[in-house]
Amino acid sequence: MKRFFKPVEKDGSSKKLILSSPAKDPEKPTENAAAAVNEENDETTKKEPSKFLTWNANSLLLRIKNNWIEFSKFVENLDPDVIAVQEVRMPAAGSKGAPRNSRELKDDTSSSREEKLVVMRALSSAPFKNYNVWWSLSDSKYAGTALFIKKCFNPKKVSFSLDQPGSKHEPDGRVILAEFESFRLLNTYVPNNGWKEEASSFQRRRKWDKRMLEFVLRNSDKPLIWCGDLNVSHHDIDVSHPEFFSAAKLNGYVPPNKEDYGQPGFTLSERARFGSILKEGTLVDAYRYLHKDKDKEHGFSWSGNPIGKYRGKRMRIDYFIISEEWKERIVACESHGHGIELEGFYGSDHCPVSLQLSDASPNSTAS
Repeated sequence: MKRFFKPVEKDGSSKKLILSSPAKDPEKPTENAAAAVNEENDETTKKEPSKFLTWNANSLLLRIKNNWIEFSKFVENLDPDVIAVQEVRMPAAGSKGAPRNSRELKDDTSSSREEKLVVMRALSSAPFKNYNVWWSLSDSKYAGTALFIKKCFNPKKVSFSLDQPGSKHEPDGRVILAEFESFRLLNTYVPNNGWKEEASSFQRRRKWDKRMLEFVLRNSDKPLIWCGDLNVSHHDIDVSHPEFFSAAKLNGYVPPNKEDYGQPGFTLSERARFGSILKEGTLVDAYRYLHKDKDKEHGFSWSGNPIGKYRGKRMRIDYFIISEEWKERIVACESHGHGIELEGFYGSDHCPVSLQLSDASPNSTAS
C-alpha cells in the first residue's frame, strides 16, 4: 500500500568508495555474504529455517537512517532465521540506458555510492551480519525485495521469477524464491490493484494473480511458504472498517464492474482470486488459522496515514501462506504493530509479521 513519505535525502558527499564487484552466480547471495555458507558447521547446516519474518519497509534506506536502532533490537529479540523485506526502494546497479544488474545495489554515482555505503554498514552490524542477503531490485527507487537468510542455512537454489527457474528477475524486483531441501519460500511484493481500469492497474493485477495460481499449481511437489505484502485483505475480518473500504473511491471514479469497486486490496474481484489461489493451491493463511476472531489492535499489518480520512483505518495485507499439509506445524503467527500512532511499525506504514513453525517430524516427507 502507498502512503506519502518525504523523499530520500542525499548526503551531498562526492567521496568515492571501492566496492566489491557483482557476483556472477544469480543463486548466490551478494554484498553481505562475507562468510561462505560451506564454512558453517556441518551439523548446523543440516537444519532448515523454522522462524520467519516479513516486512514491507517502505524504503529500506529511510528505515536505516531513521528507525534502524529500534528495528535492530526487534530483530535481535525475535531472532528469525529468515527475513523477507518488500518495497526496499533501492535501484539496481547499472547506468541509464545500460543493462541493469537486479542483484546489486546501484553505485555508479556519488549519491548512489553514499546510499549503498549506508545500507552495507547497517547490514554489516549485529544482528544483520549473521545473515546472507539476496536482492531483487527495480531500475529505479521503486518496489524491490530482499531476502535475509541466516548463514547457517543453505538454500539449494534462489531464483527471482514466478516463471520457470532461471536468472531472469521479475519486473520491479517483486519476487525472490528460495528452495530448501523440504520446502520453498516465496517472498513477493504483489502489485497494487489501483483504482481504475487501466493497463497498469486492474489488468496488471489480474495477470499477476493468474500467474500466481499457475505457480502454486506447478510447484506442488514441495510445501510452500509464501510471504510478503500480498496487497489483499481476504475477508471482512481482515480490515478494520469493511464498509469504508468497500465504498472507497479515488476522485469520485466508479469502475464499470461492481466487483472492482472500493479500496485496492479489498475489491470483490481481488478477494475472489486470492481465495481461488488458496483453495486450488491447497494453502492456508497461517495468521487466520490461529486467530479466528477479529483483533482491532493487533489484527492488521497496514495502517493508513495518521492524518486525514484514513486515520485509524487498517488492513491485513501482509501474510504467511503455507501449504495445508504443514498447518499443524504452525506454532505462532503474529502481527507486531498496533495503535493509531503506529507503534511497532518502525517508520513504515506496514508492521512486521512473524511465523514460527515446529520442527519437522523425523518421518515427515516433502511431498
